[in-house]
Amino acid sequence: MSASHLVAESVWKTIESTQSVNEEQLSVLHFLFGKNFERATRIVDQRGVKKIIGEPSGRSILQVVGESRRKEEYLCFAENYCACYSFFYDIINRGEQLCCKHQLAARLAESLGACVEVKVSDEQLAVLLSEL
Repeated sequence: MSASHLVAESVWKTIESTQSVNEEQLSVLHFLFGKNFERATRIVDQRGVKKIIGEPSGRSILQVVGESRRKEEYLCFAENYCACYSFFYDIINRGEQLCCKHQLAARLAESLGACVEVKVSDEQLAVLLSEL
């Protein structure tokens, strides 16, 4: 695990534990993630992160809107996966980024408790997951 990743994890854990973010934490995350973090904060500010929760299991996945807000919605596991093109191109193939803006938005919204929660049946959640 890279030093950048360890620093980011430390900041995320602090934000999760307090469910708030301060200027210093924002500055560190901006330094680590740059424009992707700026875009992620805009997505969170626009309430663009949904947490889709299956019932009765409680399993969940995050759905994050793209910047155009109307066209794209990407299913995302904040720490591990995003269905967007950038995830596969910039992160998997080229290794240039730690994560995409959708993952950052998902992680930030989840850490702050700012997700829009949508409850669906476990069967509906399974169908969503099968489309990944």
